[in-house]
Amino acid sequence: MSAEALRAARRIVVKTGSSLVSDGSAPRTGWLASLAADIAGLRAGGKEVILVSSGAVALGRGALGGGRPRRLEEKQAAAAFGQPLLIRALETAFSAHEIRVAQSLLTLEDTEQRRRWLNARTTLETILAAGGLPVINENDTVATDEIRYGDNDRLAARVAQMMTADLLVLLSDVDGLYTADPRKDAGARHIAELEGLDEVHLAMAGDPNAEAGVGSGGMITKLMAAQIAESAGCATLIADGRREHPIAALEDGARATLIRARTTPARAREAWLMSHLKPEGHIRVDAGAAKALSKGASLLPVGVVGVDGEFDRGAAVGICLSTGETIGFGVSAYSARDIARIAGKQSDAVEALLGWRGRPAVIHRNDLVLRPA
Repeated sequence: MSAEALRAARRIVVKTGSSLVSDGSAPRTGWLASLAADIAGLRAGGKEVILVSSGAVALGRGALGGGRPRRLEEKQAAAAFGQPLLIRALETAFSAHEIRVAQSLLTLEDTEQRRRWLNARTTLETILAAGGLPVINENDTVATDEIRYGDNDRLAARVAQMMTADLLVLLSDVDGLYTADPRKDAGARHIAELEGLDEVHLAMAGDPNAEAGVGSGGMITKLMAAQIAESAGCATLIADGRREHPIAALEDGARATLIRARTTPARAREAWLMSHLKPEGHIRVDAGAAKALSKGASLLPVGVVGVDGEFDRGAAVGICLSTGETIGFGVSAYSARDIARIAGKQSDAVEALLGWRGRPAVIHRNDLVLRPA
């Protein structure tokens, strides 16, 4: 099942925990080299991979005396010391496969605010298109308890959701979900596959792993992450990452828990756009643009004939004909004021009109959905 999920996925988000990346004071270079080889293999098979890696706080705490940071300012300082060490170790591991890593530090607002979500996604898409490996971590140097994910399982799920991934792989210190905590219950049974999650499964996970020497969370955070991913049509694999070549092991049939999504990323996105977006304005298009949209094209400036309402970039908008009939919904890459200035123009004229280089499309095809005819 794990091998099947990996084969079928087009875009994969892999999350590694602090205890896998670090021994508490230094990078686990041998393990990182094996992970890099695994990810290089996925890429060679035509997969796009995004890596979400913990470990900055664990690697940086030696600069503060070696004890586990407790106060917020200590965690932030440890992250500042440790993040360069983490990236250096990853660069070394992936350079053996001629893969360039690209660091991206996110905060909660980057996936919760539409405009910042759009910026973050476009940046990550550009890194992938350039052949790079996005390496994501929470920006712990500035995040506070009130505005942080709290653990990289949920961050990874938000990234999978944002990037329309097919599969989220959570590498952990356990080989999946059990009917009870196997550390406390010898009769706990491993669960190989689930079709979605419910409260019964969450109850099996127990409490967060507060006793861990490094990292945070536990099985409950992984299941909460799987719920986020599942809502976006993304399946989740919870697997033991402690062995070397953990992904290759999954391809060979190693035990794990696969949580299947009950829809696809494309259908989940369409459902979200159709059901939850309340238009902040409308973009009027000509018949040619409407026809192009029906064939899967993005909405380009040349097809826009007007704009109604006041809204900023990243706003949820309706797409309508000159007759006023709404034909779809989308997330705008421009503000209403800027759309009015570039309406009817070719994309290569946008920079001269606005004074800055904008996106080729007013609404990218991945950010729009049309009403059924």
